[in-house]
Amino acid sequence: MTTPLQHLACIGVFCDVPAEARQELESRLRQVTVRRGDMLVRQGEMADSLFVVMTGRFEVLRDGRAEPVAELGAGEPIGEIAFFAGGTRTASLRAVRDSVVFELSRAEFDSLAQQSPTIWSAIAATLAQRLAQTTAAPSATSPMRPRTISIVRAGTAPVSADFIARLETAFQPGRVLLLDEAGAGGAIDWGVSLDRRDDARWFNDIESRFDTVIYVADDALTAWSEKAIRQSDLVLCVGRQGDGEATAHAPSPLEMFAAKLHKPHNIRLVLLHDKPPPFSGTRNWLATRPWVGLHHHVMTTKAADYARLARFLTGRALGLVACGGGAFSASHIGIYQALAEGGLDFDIMGGTSGGAAMTAAFVQGASPDEIEHAVREIFVTRRAMRRWTWPRHGLLDPRVLEAGLTEYLGAVDIEDLPRPFFAVATNLTRNETVCLRRGALWHAVRASSSIPALLPPVMTDDGDILVDGCLRENVPIETMHSLKAGPNIVLDFLVPAMLQPAAGTASSEWRLAPLYRRFATLATLGRSQPRPPPRTGPSAQAVLMRSLMLQNDGLAARLRPDDHLLVTPMPGGIAHLDWHRHADLRRHAYTHARAALARLGETAPAWLRGPA
Repeated sequence: MTTPLQHLACIGVFCDVPAEARQELESRLRQVTVRRGDMLVRQGEMADSLFVVMTGRFEVLRDGRAEPVAELGAGEPIGEIAFFAGGTRTASLRAVRDSVVFELSRAEFDSLAQQSPTIWSAIAATLAQRLAQTTAAPSATSPMRPRTISIVRAGTAPVSADFIARLETAFQPGRVLLLDEAGAGGAIDWGVSLDRRDDARWFNDIESRFDTVIYVADDALTAWSEKAIRQSDLVLCVGRQGDGEATAHAPSPLEMFAAKLHKPHNIRLVLLHDKPPPFSGTRNWLATRPWVGLHHHVMTTKAADYARLARFLTGRALGLVACGGGAFSASHIGIYQALAEGGLDFDIMGGTSGGAAMTAAFVQGASPDEIEHAVREIFVTRRAMRRWTWPRHGLLDPRVLEAGLTEYLGAVDIEDLPRPFFAVATNLTRNETVCLRRGALWHAVRASSSIPALLPPVMTDDGDILVDGCLRENVPIETMHSLKAGPNIVLDFLVPAMLQPAAGTASSEWRLAPLYRRFATLATLGRSQPRPPPRTGPSAQAVLMRSLMLQNDGLAARLRPDDHLLVTPMPGGIAHLDWHRHADLRRHAYTHARAALARLGETAPAWLRGPA
């Protein structure tokens, strides 16, 4: 069983406290059981206690915010900064399920600090750093790594024993407990209320002794099923695709019960398949389940799919985040090629603008050569970004681009992709970032790539106006953080500064002069004045594209410890609309990425080194 001392050791402000002092603190901790729905602390109260979550889950609430701003789980401290700084609570915490916490009161801490003054000096050495880190922390919150998972049936088909066994195997190595009604029935009297405190203590004791506890619900909404759903951090709704029955898509009573208790990010839909991709019909399942966060496709006989699902559930799913960049986005082909050759297999991918287009191809399994061919065909042969038109909604006619995206990305819905994917767009109507994870894949890429003024915006069914995601999140790392916990490779470009107009070029007065002054000047060019030399400054399109890409300030501050930023410098002499240089960009980025990975060597984290 995990001891309080181990919990205290994991809190930053205790890291320099001598072990013997931590042992004394351990003896002064009080174990507190918190029922589901109860408030542990309230915003504005004095921080007169420090708490450490032993088991369970809490949501962080702030006045004026309709939704929780974060969640806290086992092993995490509550209010340590306000406690040591002597302030008030900055948020309220409500138990999402039955939980157990350790409490250290101010009176107990002050008493010990008088006996051992070195405690305060050790804590003060790290408290300022903790405060700075908290202030600079990224605003996006990742889903919490679940310690308890319940498995319930989705639709009409029961969850097979084979799925449960394979999923349990995918969690190995690790301390995993699989618990169904028969396993728990010997220890708990189901003839009495399941909300008794002694039952809560039994469950929390079980959870403290294992890394993951998987509760298997009954096929029906029995007393055990309700307890399993209440006790879980995350609910897996498991259905079988391809049975052809319309009634199979209807949510089961267990799903409906889970939807009343859990937030969408704590409910996952898992669809089992007997046949390999392409998949279809996922939208029918999701349409009746608006409470589902992520969904996953699993081939019933494919061990890699179970391993991928286990990585999502344990906070180890590997993500790829691709930036926008116009023609520079062809560099993603070479980078991805180098990463794949290094043995990296991504569990989820997404991007903005050109990065969305490239990851859409990657997630479908297209080879680097196939993607390069598609880029050449769409942007060079068909000249999709050179189709000028009467500028009613944009300077370019988008039909050639849309036809190319439809042809090479196919008539596939994002929901049916074998791995999760997202594209980021900007909603001008609501002034917000939009994460596109439903609907036609090509249409999401088109919306994410709608360069303002150049391409017409995309209209949603609700009448909102979507344009290029680069306006708000050109490197969509915060969007990835909101979808999952775990490591990510983040791709960004370093574009050379735009060249200044050469000496002797036409002045701004020449470029901006009223029309009649231009005609007057032209009329005299052939007589006494020499003709001004031609302009060599950047084109209007180049200025626009470069302006849109200047959205990456503070990117490093938005990264998390398990994110790895891979910045590729772009070669000089290439502009954002030079699609004819796609092959050069791919080769350049491939060479740079391979060299960057080689330099990391053994210092890279295990997940970045690929399989042994």
